[in-house]
Parts: sequence; structure tokens; C-alpha cells
Amino acid sequence: MRSLLVSLLTVFVVLTGAKSKDKLPKGFATTNGHNFEVDGKPFAFVGANSYWLPLLTSQEDVETTFKEMQSGGVKVVRTWGFNAINGSELAGALESNLTYYQVWNSSDWTLNDGPQGLQRLDHVVETAGKYGIKLIVAFTNNWVGYGGMELYTNWIAGAGNTHDVFYTDKRIIASYQRYVRILVNRYKNSPNIFAWELMNEARCLGDLPSGPACVPGSNTLHTWYEQQANFVRSLDSQHMITTGGEGQFYWKRDVGYWWNNTWVSDYNYNGQAGEDFNLDLKLENIDFGTYHMYPQSWYAQLDFPGSNWTAKSWGLEWIQQHATAARNANKPVILEEFGLSGLENKTDIYPAWVALALKTEHGIMPWQFGAKGLKESEGNRLIKYADAIIDGASPNDGLAIYQNQTALWNLFKGAAIIQARRFK
Repeated sequence: MRSLLVSLLTVFVVLTGAKSKDKLPKGFATTNGHNFEVDGKPFAFVGANSYWLPLLTSQEDVETTFKEMQSGGVKVVRTWGFNAINGSELAGALESNLTYYQVWNSSDWTLNDGPQGLQRLDHVVETAGKYGIKLIVAFTNNWVGYGGMELYTNWIAGAGNTHDVFYTDKRIIASYQRYVRILVNRYKNSPNIFAWELMNEARCLGDLPSGPACVPGSNTLHTWYEQQANFVRSLDSQHMITTGGEGQFYWKRDVGYWWNNTWVSDYNYNGQAGEDFNLDLKLENIDFGTYHMYPQSWYAQLDFPGSNWTAKSWGLEWIQQHATAARNANKPVILEEFGLSGLENKTDIYPAWVALALKTEHGIMPWQFGAKGLKESEGNRLIKYADAIIDGASPNDGLAIYQNQTALWNLFKGAAIIQARRFK
């Protein structure tokens, strides 16, 4: 009987592709309960977001940026593993030297793994390791920026479809998985990869509206997360996998607020976004939780002088709620993106947010890292959209943190020191 049970367990592990922590190569990150580990030692960190790193055309600037990150105590950097364009954009991309990995024509895409394509991501992955930094790589985007999931929807399912068709159309899923397979196979032996991320900020809606198949309780996103995490695990038994989600909840009790004499059900708690953070975190091949935090934009109607609502207090509740959920699941959690506009807001509020994240044993990754002194194109280059290098400074959406913003730089550098000492 015992031998039969052992055999069945072996078959189960093979079929599910469960990650083995016992045979990880040197330098690979993994989890141990609610903590991360590398080489059997606890790994707590402050990280950064830098979607624009693979968009740089100068290897010298990539080196300079990672060196500056290292000096700030950054251990993990999150970046895009996607950059897709329509065929009609190709001539312009070649002229502007835009990084692109996929070119869409008809119902299919072609891969660019050349010097203007995935070779640039190769340089980023390689250089990260040189400076002791690991990467979270996202496979696609919920939003239109840099060729997100709606390119798949529009080209394969056709115009007029809703955003959430991406999660259920078998042709689209197969196309997404074809690209994922390329990325995973390219880097699956690299210890410089911290984790794979299924999508940046998956929601029922995007730049296209959501449809009736993606509503509270439908579990459309949960099912997709499970299917794609299992697929990635079948390709790579060694790297961690996460959702990349914003961390919205699906609570049965009504959470909301009064606005303009009307009770408003809160999108972050009522399941409309499509996520169910507590349920999604329990998936076998989701190794840790991620969530994002932008209360200024999410609650713009409540954020005004004299209001009894504050971004600071709301953020503290959001952090604690996700810490509690992660503890209940016995998995780590990362405050993966957060931001406020205005330097005074940042210097006033970030210390409280960071202090609670440290206390509740989070990974901490502000949006976004800002680099100065970039030299490509004489320090000025339009990349795409409004993203540009201006006077040697990396793209700034009003949320970037630069080294000369001393109070903020020292806040995160100090937090990195605390994280590094936590288990000593």
C-alpha cells in the first residue's frame, strides 16, 4: 500500500508540475512559508519598477541604471517582457529604433529576436545579474501600452469583442502561450529571473469594456490565472510565478462610500475588477501575491481638501488587508506598485506606508525608478506615446523617484538596509 501511495504521489507531482524547492540551482529565488529565500537563506528586499529598461538603446545606459539601482539597495526589478506593434507601425519603429518583440499582421504575430528585439531584453537580464539584481518579467499588459492583451483580442477575435474575450478564447490563449513559451525557454535557466508574471494588472475591462462573462463571482480571471500558471509551471519547474494583479478583493459584505448623496459600491472590494485576491493566492502554482496601490487616482472624487478621506489612511488599510490575506495563505506578498503625485505627498505619506510594509514583512517596489545622466541620443529621445528621455532623465509620469530627491531616495535606501538585516 505504501509503495502504491508513493507511486501515486509521484504521478501527481509530474502531472501538476509542482515546483520542487529541493533541487533549485544556485541563485534561484523561492518561497518558504510567507518569506522568500535564495540558496536556503531568507531574502527580504526593496525593489523597483522600470518598464523602460529594455527600451533603452544604449548598453552603457543599461549598465549605469543598474549600477545606480545597486547603490540604492535595490534587489529586485520588475520590467516588461512584452513590446508588440502592429505591422503598420514597423517602418516607424525601425526609424526610431524602438524596441519591439512581436509584429502583428492578420491573426498572427512574428517574433523579433534580433538586436532591436529580444536581444535587448537579453542584455537587461544579463546585466541585472552582474549587479546582483533579479527581475520580475511580465508577459503582457492589461492595457494598450506597448502592445498589451487587446492586440491579441483585436487581431484574433476581431473588432467589436469585449476585453475579457482574451481570457476565454482558445485561439487567443494558444497565441499568448506561444509567446510565453519563447520567453520562458529563453531564460528558464537564469538565476537572474526572480519570477514570471502572467500579466500586468489583469482586469475584466481594459481600454475595451468588459463583457457579461466576466462579472463578480464568474471566476473568469481566477480560472485563467490557474490555467496559465499551470502552463508556465509545465515549462519551468524552478522559477516562481505570480499574477501581476492589483490585488482587488471579492468580499461578500458590501464595502463602499458615500459620494454626491449616493452609496457607491467599492470597485476594489466588490469583484467587478475580476480578481479575488484571497482565492487567487491559494492557487498551487501562484507562489506569492502582488498588489498595487494608487488611491489618488482610484478615489479622485474623494481626494480633495477638507475631505474626511485620506490617501494615507486608505493605503495603510490596503497594506494591512493584503498582509493578512498573505499570512492566511502562508505565502509572501509584494507591494508591487504604488505611487502618489506631488513630491510633498510622497515625502509626507510614503514613510508611513513603507513602515507598515516593513512591519508586515512585505517586498516593497515603488513605481517607479528614475535614472538621470542617460547619454543615448544626446540625452533626449522620444520613445513612444509620451514616454521620453529628457535631459538625460528616464521617462517620468510624475511618479518617478530620482536620486536627487534625497528624502525619498534615503527612505527606500534605508528600508533596503532594514530588509537586508531582518534575518541577521
